[in-house]
This record gives sequence, structure tokens and C-alpha cells, in this order.
Amino acid sequence: MNLYWTYFCYCIFFPPIFCFLFALGIIKGAIFSPFVFLVIAFGDTGVVIGLWPLHLFWSIYCLIRTNKFGVYMKILLICIVPIPIAIWTIVGVVGSAIMGIGYGFVWPVMETFRAISKKDMSLHMRLIKCFTDGTWTQVQGACTIVRDFADFSFHTYFSFMDDLLDSKGENPIELKVLQLPGCLLVAILGIVVNIPLISLISLYKGPILLFKGWQQLIRDLIGREGPFLETVCVPFAGLWILLWPLVVLFAIIAGILSSIPIGLYSAVVAYQESSTKRGLNFVVAAASVYDEYTNDLLYLREGSCFPRPQYREPADSTASLLPVLKLRQQMEFFYADEPLINSSANIQKLTAAVIWDEIFRACESIGKELLNIGAIHSEDIDGWKKSKNKIVNIGIPAYAFLDCFLRSIKEDSTGFLLRNNVEITSVNRPEGRILDWLYDPMSVMKKQIKNLNLQESEELYFYKLCLYGSDKARIEYWQNGGIAPQDEIRKAQLEGLSRRLRGFCLTISRLPTSHRKFDEVVKAIEQSKQTEGYGVADNDIEANS
Repeated sequence: MNLYWTYFCYCIFFPPIFCFLFALGIIKGAIFSPFVFLVIAFGDTGVVIGLWPLHLFWSIYCLIRTNKFGVYMKILLICIVPIPIAIWTIVGVVGSAIMGIGYGFVWPVMETFRAISKKDMSLHMRLIKCFTDGTWTQVQGACTIVRDFADFSFHTYFSFMDDLLDSKGENPIELKVLQLPGCLLVAILGIVVNIPLISLISLYKGPILLFKGWQQLIRDLIGREGPFLETVCVPFAGLWILLWPLVVLFAIIAGILSSIPIGLYSAVVAYQESSTKRGLNFVVAAASVYDEYTNDLLYLREGSCFPRPQYREPADSTASLLPVLKLRQQMEFFYADEPLINSSANIQKLTAAVIWDEIFRACESIGKELLNIGAIHSEDIDGWKKSKNKIVNIGIPAYAFLDCFLRSIKEDSTGFLLRNNVEITSVNRPEGRILDWLYDPMSVMKKQIKNLNLQESEELYFYKLCLYGSDKARIEYWQNGGIAPQDEIRKAQLEGLSRRLRGFCLTISRLPTSHRKFDEVVKAIEQSKQTEGYGVADNDIEANS
């Protein structure tokens, strides 16, 4: 009886409270959205337009100097490089305006509902936060968005260009000039044939997407799953049900527009296969590929009624499946160590923000330790500020990840044991494709390191490889007790794993928020310059470098 009475009270009081909180969020958005729009729209637009000449000039310069491409390929890329940069400029300007409007109105509403749903505060404090959260902090968040976008447009761009300049491929990618006429013919036929076919498929699947989407959303609403899992998201998920026809309309338009790149991809197939015939086969098979993809998306029958001729050269099954099976076996072997999960257990999920902060906190702690013992010095920090030194932004994170791997192995952890003794496993880690992209390679590297059964001297040598990379002079100078293995195969394994770990950290350093976070880490490391013993070690290293 008490349960029914509770639900009855919810039904009575929820609508007026929801309307009040929603109206409060809209009012806060109306007050602060002009400032947010000005900050994001003009800030991001200024970054895009201001860096446009630099992107154009430096892209052309890197294409001229790189060894990755041949002469004809360089000429082609130099001719077409203004096109993607111009598209990036248009998308950046329009996207910043949309981002400014959306963030200005959505964020105050979300902060209002998030404030009232906090359970660790009194009702009085929650009511106060309903009025204060999402106001001035929203303007500060807008400045952070502009900062991260500027870092991505500047530092991440130059990181990719540096890789292009440093590429030392033995066989440069050259343009197949004789194949271009056939590719042009195939591209024209691909557009002419696939635009009407894919458009008809999109229009036919539109009503199915409408009703299946409504069915799934209503099922999630009743079972409090999917977008309705978090209390703060319930109002927006309900709005999602009302706006679902608009989403379906945009999906149909996107499907129709996708027929153009799909048709043009037939030229890519013809070029890659060096066969105009295979490009024509893809023109015929494109409708079948798109039909099967939409069937999988809508959970319809498998296959397609459209023909699908072979448009790729059959690969050697042994050569193609062996790496995939090997990676799959590695992942299955790793997850086999995980304990069985009791579905009724109350598992405290970690958030991505907590893990992200802990990673940089570990980098800060390790950076201070390395600075104190003289493994890094002021020239490394100054070089990082000028984007000319990778020991700080790649070496220190690689050192931190290796320290996490070795600690987890020694403690027999099924996941990853952070410095604050927080354990990340496949059970409590956040869900998402990005976290899968980070967690799975880390799991494989940890398993590979564990299988090596490293001695203490080999572990210390491994630390040096991760910190300094290919800088042999620094590796030999820092005497931390690490000794290279006498076995050349074992030494090559350590070098290969260190390169992979540094490459993993290089990818992380290119994420939009990474440079801002690491800038705070470097400032904290600089503040520890006066640590006892640093000055002597630093002078010795500078004298011998």
C-alpha cells in the first residue's frame, strides 16, 4: 500500500516540479546564453579564421617536404589541400554558432535538474544550487570550450603534421596516373546509379525507423533503461520521444546525402584494386551494402534483395585472419581472468572524468619525482612549451602508464590499479566506444608485459625506454639501475612495447582536453623546481647533454 501511495504522490507532484525546474533552466539560459554565444561563436570563429592561412601554408610545406608520398601524389594533394581546409573553415564557423546556441540553452537546464537530483546535500542547498548552477559557471565552461578547440586546432594539427614530416617510409605512396580515367568514369556512374537507389531505400526505411524508435524509447521509459537510466536525463529523454519524427526526417536526409560519397567511393575501390571492372562491381553492390547496413541498424532480416558482385580481390584467409584471431585470443584470455559478475551486486561505476583526472594526477606526481631525481630538467619543460620536446608530454605519461601496469601485475589485479589504489576493471569502468578504444589496448599491453616476466633491472630499463624513447644519450646517462637485456630478442620486445606505449600516449595527447590538462600538470611540476637536490642534478645533466 505504501508503494502505491508513493507512486501516487510522484504522479501528483512531479509535473509541477518538473515544469518549474524546466522554466527555471530556460530563464537562466535566456539570461546567460547571449554571453555564452558570443564567447563560443566569436572565439571558435576567430580561431578557425585566424589559423586558416597557417593551416594552408604549413600543410603545403609538409606535403612538399615529406617522404611519405611520391611526386605525382604530392602534386595532387597540394592542388586539393585548399578544399578540405575551406570546408573545415565553413564547418567550424557554422558549428561554433550552433554550439553556442545549444550550449547556452541546454546546459542551464541540465545543471538545474542535476542540482535537484544530488543526494549528498540537504534540500535547502539543492534548492539554492538550482538557482546558481549553470549561471556564471556556464560562461567559464564556454571559455574552456574555446580553449580546447584552440588547442585541438593548433597543437593537435601540428602533431599530425610532425608525424608527416618524420615519416620515413621506404616505399612512398605514388599516384597511379594511368588508373585515373577509369576512376573518373566509375565515379560518374556511381553517382548516377546510387543516388536514386539509396534515396529510395532511405525513404522506404524511414517509417520503419520511426515506429521502431518509438517502440524502443517507450520500452526504455517503462523499464528505466537507456537514456532514462539517469534521473537528470529523464526530461530530455521524454523530449526525445516527442522529437523523434524530426530525428527520422534528418536520418532520411542524411541517408540521401550519403549516396554521393558512397557513389564516389567506387572510384576509390577502382583505384585501390587497380581495376575499373571492380569499381563498376562496387557501383552495383553499393545499394546492397547500404541495404544490409540499414537492416542491421533496424534489426531487420539479414541480407538484401539487391545483387552484390565481388568488388574486392579475395585475400589469403591465413594471412588476413591470423592477426584478428590473435588479437581476439589475447582479449579473451585477458577477460578470462575477470571474476564472475553477480548481477544483483551493487557495483560502484567509475566515471570517465574521475579516470581522466587520476591519469593526469599520476603524471603530475611522477613528473615531480623525475624532476627531483634529475631524470628530467628545465630544458625539457621549456622544450615542451615550444613543442620541441616529447619527453614531457609523451615520456611522462608513458612512464605513468608503465608504472600502473607493473603495479597492477605485482598486486595481481584483474584490471588497472591507479596510484590512489582505485582499481579499474571491466566491471566498474565506464561504458562507451572511446573507453573501449583506450581500455582494450591497455589490457593487451599489460598482458604482454606480464608474459615477459621482467627482472627488476629490465623493469628499470623499460622505464628509461618509455621516458626517453629513441634518445640513446639520455638513456645511457640516467643511471637508475636499469640494464638492457643481453638477449637481443628480449631487448627488441621491450623496445617494441615502449614504442607502442609511447604511440598510445601520443594519441592521447592529441585529444581536445589533453593539452589543457597537461598544461596544469607542467605548471605543478615547475612549482617543484626548488625541491632539495634538484639544482645539482639539473646542472649536471645540462652540462653533459
